[in-house]
Order: sequence, then C-alpha cells, then structure tokens
Amino acid sequence: MSIRTPLFVALLTAALLVPAAAAQAKAKPAQQFYVSLGDSYASGYQPTVGNSKAGFVYQVPALAKKRGYNLKVVNFGCGGATTSSLLHQIGCSKAMLGPGGVAYPKTTQIAAAEKFLKANRKKTGLITISISGNDVTKCAQAANAVDCVGEALNGVNTNVAEAVTRLRKAAGPKVKIVGTTYPDVILGQWVKGGEDLAKLSLVAFEKLINPALKKQYESVGGSFVDVTTATGAYTPLEQTTTLAPYGTIPVAVAKVCQLTWFCSKNDIHANKTGYGIIAGLVAKELPKKR
Repeated sequence: MSIRTPLFVALLTAALLVPAAAAQAKAKPAQQFYVSLGDSYASGYQPTVGNSKAGFVYQVPALAKKRGYNLKVVNFGCGGATTSSLLHQIGCSKAMLGPGGVAYPKTTQIAAAEKFLKANRKKTGLITISISGNDVTKCAQAANAVDCVGEALNGVNTNVAEAVTRLRKAAGPKVKIVGTTYPDVILGQWVKGGEDLAKLSLVAFEKLINPALKKQYESVGGSFVDVTTATGAYTPLEQTTTLAPYGTIPVAVAKVCQLTWFCSKNDIHANKTGYGIIAGLVAKELPKKR
C-alpha cells in the first residue's frame, strides 16, 4: 500500500488540476490584431536609438491585457509621415518603420492598412492613428504661427477625413478606432527664450489642432484622446516650479521637459514615460472585458 499511495495521490492531483487548467485556458482572451498607423510617434522614435519599443504603440498591449485583451501589434507607422503622405506616398524605408513594422514597398500606408483590415476584419480589436504633427511643425518657424496652423489644417481636415472613412469601411463598424494628438512640445521654447511662441502654441493646440482632429475621428464613431491635456499643457503658466538646469519655470513647461526630448535635445518626440501616458489613454478607450 505504501508503494501505491504516492502514485494514487499523483493521479488524484492531476485529475483535480485538469478541469482548473481547462477553465483557465478557456478564460484566456483570443488574440486580436492591433493596427497602428501614422508618423514617428506611431513608430516609437527616440533620438538616442531611433525607432524603438519605447513608443506608445508597443506599450498598449500590456495595458490592454489588464482590461481583458490579448493584442498583437501590426504597425504600419512611418517616421516623417504627414496626412498627405499617409494617403499618397508609396512605401516607407526600413529605417522609418517601427520595430517589427510592416513593409509596403509598392503601396501607400493607408492602402496597406486597408488591405490588412479587410482580410482580418473579425480578428482586429483596435486601430490607432497618430498623424498631423509633421503637417504643422513648420509653423513654429512662421512669422504668424497661429495663422500658419490654421492654413495647414485645411489639408489636415481633408486628409484625415478621407483616412478615417477608408479605415472604418475596411475595418467594419465594430472595431475601435482611436486617434491621438501630441504633447505641446513647443512649450519647451520657454527655456530657449521663446516665451511668446510657447504661449501661441497653446492657442494652436487648444483652439485649432485638437478640435479639428477630434471632429474627424468622432465622425466615424472613433475616439480622440487629448494627449496635450494629459501631459499638462494647459496648467496656468503662472504656476511655477524649479527644474534643473532651467531654474524656475512654469509647471506646464517643466512637464514637457520631463516627458519629451524637446528641452534637452531640441527633439519633438516623447520619451518612454511620455509615450506611456499616450498608451494609457489609448488603453482606457477599450471597454473592459473583465
């Protein structure tokens, strides 16, 4: 009996564990595709290493997992993309693609994404779009920055409207579409002597850029996440703090210095922490499954 007892216990334990393991396997959500389009924010650019998994797209799946999703990134994002190139430029160089990004040497970014979505409509759970930053960046050097942004938005509105309409048609009515905007990196001009330009950038984002993007994404039943607000841009400039090596500066400026590379490297991209804020905003747009 002493010889059989360990075997009996082992068999009994295994029998008890099988239903539990089966239930756990059944509870695991099915994998869905997460399709990303856009510019260097989509491809996760970092000035020190190039495109990397520090980007918000690559941080979304872990956050979405907590909401009951099992997402696999399919990234069409291309560094340097504008709302026009998204629709009309053929291909994207390998260096401009995000890690594991999808190459599309013979077609446009939007067409490549459309083709994938049509083939995987029932398997896609999320689409994000990060675009328009490169359309308006030039306005920081314009004589009248706000007027320049207003003019640039004519093209942005037309192009984003076409892009989201095509994506919605390709993906079907149920897939979640989330459009993102950007931290107001131009606030960082404050530490470079450009206080007036920093103040104008707030007007451009609050009154022009973000309302235009919000309107287009919501026009197809999508969501818009206000990254500018989430990264503290609209904190009254009278509220100050001390941040080395810049001394006493507005809290809003300090935030952009801490969350992006603009103040330290004159680079418009978010750092990993800044990208993490965007990822968190995107994940929260996914309805909880559990």
